[in-house]
Amino acid sequence: MTVRLQRSYSQSPEFLLRLLQGLIKHPKQIKQVHSLLITNGHLLPCSNASNLKWMATLLYNSLIRGYLNFVEPHKTLLIFTHMLAHQAPPNNLTFPSIIKKAASCSPSLAFMIGTPLHTHVIKRGLSHDLFIQTSLVVLYARLCKVSDACRVFEEISRPCVVSSNAMLDALGKNGDMGSALFLFESMPERDVVSWTSIINGFGRNRCFEEAIQFFVKMMGHEDVRSCLVKPNEATFVSVLSSCTNLDGVGALHQGKQIHGYIIRNEVEFTVFMGTALIALYGKTGCLENAMKIFNGMVVKGVCTWNAMISSLACNGREKQALDLFEKMKMQGLCPDEVTFVAVITACARSKFVVLGLGFFQSMWCDFGVVPRMVHYGCVVDLLGRAGLLEEATEFIKRMPFEPDATVLGALLGACKVHGAIELGNEVGRRLLELQPHHCGRYVTLSNIYAGGEIWGHAADWRKAMTEAGISKIPAYSMNV
Repeated sequence: MTVRLQRSYSQSPEFLLRLLQGLIKHPKQIKQVHSLLITNGHLLPCSNASNLKWMATLLYNSLIRGYLNFVEPHKTLLIFTHMLAHQAPPNNLTFPSIIKKAASCSPSLAFMIGTPLHTHVIKRGLSHDLFIQTSLVVLYARLCKVSDACRVFEEISRPCVVSSNAMLDALGKNGDMGSALFLFESMPERDVVSWTSIINGFGRNRCFEEAIQFFVKMMGHEDVRSCLVKPNEATFVSVLSSCTNLDGVGALHQGKQIHGYIIRNEVEFTVFMGTALIALYGKTGCLENAMKIFNGMVVKGVCTWNAMISSLACNGREKQALDLFEKMKMQGLCPDEVTFVAVITACARSKFVVLGLGFFQSMWCDFGVVPRMVHYGCVVDLLGRAGLLEEATEFIKRMPFEPDATVLGALLGACKVHGAIELGNEVGRRLLELQPHHCGRYVTLSNIYAGGEIWGHAADWRKAMTEAGISKIPAYSMNV
């Protein structure tokens, strides 16, 4: 073959297509091939009579897949628009990747492009392709449009386990656990994702006890006993999260049982599983167990450090929590918004006001973390615990948005501790406008007046709570 022929072949669409498909995991090389495709005009419209009629479609599909997997996934949408502009007809392999990208976008952007994508699918006569239908179910679940997800799912003639799992996730995300359970029971085949979707759905909807019970049911099922289905990382993280959030000593016992299963069966101990166990033991006051897991983890993510710092801060080890935060930064890890909730909480509990305010300032200035409502609530708690009620009130007035119940609740709690009856009454009334059926607000207001020995007003608030049909939730102790 002559040099001219070799050069011609090396820049042919067939050769570049094979090159693209082989370099799907190499982003730098994908960009280089993309440049060659543009300079050689291979992405421009082809004549219908040409034997390369579908070549541009295949090239665009490979480019979309390549950019989706790497650092510039937003380019998938841009390439798709170029594909349409250059009259390369999308096919059944084009849309799953594009819809997947749309589902991963921000909700506002996903909402804007989701319906037009579905319209394109219908126009191309591809609405009954199983992979496209499954992708659309995932997209509509992300947009909380469960009726649209159901409509697409019902058009699938023979749903496979993947499409059924997508529908389970959609129902769980939108709070319809009754329908999710009905679908689960009707599935002819279930895998670990099916079971985990139900467990995760219960947890997402704060049905923590049901999530744990369903995990127990899973572990007793014949598919698990015969090793056809094995719980994976997502399963363990979901159920451990429910154990952490469930009130009562039974949750700790169940969490320990799960931990024991992981050890006995030599399940690979991942960063997220370790983090979930640290959060569980920290929430229930078992700091020694939490520290043992933390120290034994070779690889730790930011979430792992966050869980350990928070566990220390919430169990009277504020100084250790702050020391661990400094160690985290020395390891080269960048704190996120969860980290700052933990460290400002530690400062609040130990009344390190100046240090806590410094952390709040450094969020944006040093780490580019935008303070959210929860961070403002932590600062109000920091000032309130130190008795700086006037400063806390002024801080709330300077907030860039209206305070929610967590922020005002922190100030009300400080009013109770420091006997600020007048301010407490004002804040309490604002809270009751936001949470008219929250028993704790009535009780706190009553206690503020009782602390000032204004017994008539204290009784009035208790009476108002009773007349509103609100009962005080009984307390419990984790110590046994």
